[in-house]
Amino acid sequence: MVILLIHNFYQRPGGEDGRVRQERDLLASGGHRIVEYTRQSGEIALNGFGRRIRLGAEALWSKRTYTELSSLLARERPDVAHIHNTVPLISPSAYYACAEAGVPVIQTLHNFRFLCPGGYLLREGRVCEECIEHSLFRSICHRCYKDSVSATATMALMLASQRALGTWKDKVNCYIACTEFAKSKFMEGGITAKKIFVKPCFVHPDPGPRVGSGDTVLFVGRLSPEKGLRTLVAAWAYLNGRVPLRIAGDGPLRADVDAEIKRRGLTGVEMLGQLSCTDTIAEMKRARFLVFPSEWYEGLPMTIPECFACAVPVIASRIGSMIELVQDGGTGLHFTPGDPRDLAAKVEWAWMHPEATQEMALKARAEFEEKYMAAQNYRMLMQINEEAVQSRLSKPSILAS
Repeated sequence: MVILLIHNFYQRPGGEDGRVRQERDLLASGGHRIVEYTRQSGEIALNGFGRRIRLGAEALWSKRTYTELSSLLARERPDVAHIHNTVPLISPSAYYACAEAGVPVIQTLHNFRFLCPGGYLLREGRVCEECIEHSLFRSICHRCYKDSVSATATMALMLASQRALGTWKDKVNCYIACTEFAKSKFMEGGITAKKIFVKPCFVHPDPGPRVGSGDTVLFVGRLSPEKGLRTLVAAWAYLNGRVPLRIAGDGPLRADVDAEIKRRGLTGVEMLGQLSCTDTIAEMKRARFLVFPSEWYEGLPMTIPECFACAVPVIASRIGSMIELVQDGGTGLHFTPGDPRDLAAKVEWAWMHPEATQEMALKARAEFEEKYMAAQNYRMLMQINEEAVQSRLSKPSILAS
């Protein structure tokens, strides 16, 4: 197949950009020809009011994208287009260029952007569903996108206008959600269930399972309020030094977390800072289990399948996709989000029952082998490609040549 990949890379590289590249390489390894149309948010220069106005207009409809993409589609004639992110430079004009060329579109739903201008159903470190339950324009007064009224208004207008035009209904053949939980949220937001396919991310190369039972507990992630860092530190105060903890990552709460650890006089808690991928995997293989205390609707954090690949179980908060990703009593344990006493109790039980934890480790590795290996992911992706092509053939575009 000839596969067109469309993605607006972020100013600050993150997990989504990495997953796009990983999926591109996976498809290329299967012998498919990959054509890319990408933009970089680093291109943006907001010098002057006029430039801001032009950027806002471009986010609603980019004439440049439509012209360039139409030319590329005519030249390369792809079988299918995979769209990942169009914000802010590519814009919804990409969907219309593909539709007019008769090329079916698969949209990967990396975050909740179609439901929430901020993209994360998150406000002030807590879950927020006002834009689902009421109106997208609730986001404006909360400055949910880039903490800006004007930028949020632009994003809300873009989403509302595309809903009204039927873009998400008529110009996208298939959607990919990472979890069943995400699928359910997008169904609440109006996307028909039959168009949404659940395909998780994958871990490649396989790091292999750890040797031994692990001698520490690990947290890996961004040090920010929604990740449950305050709950984590408070839980370790209840444990009174009985369980060693290593915290890997960086973020706005790093200084606060460090200060709180010192204020409480916690022993056996070590801040590691930001680690490379290689060092992160090494830390996972050293851990008896991972603690994931997040307090918002995560997508599919790669930390979890990576731990499963290393045969490391996870103690996760009972919220959103964590409920399906981590099997309570199987591949790990659940605790009440935001409840440090409950987290401390689950951690202490798991630490004091190494045989049970080791059984969970074996189940975690089996879960990885069943769901998160590259080979399975490739097969799922090709099935979705075929579904998209068939849906286009059943309703051929009158403009397709």
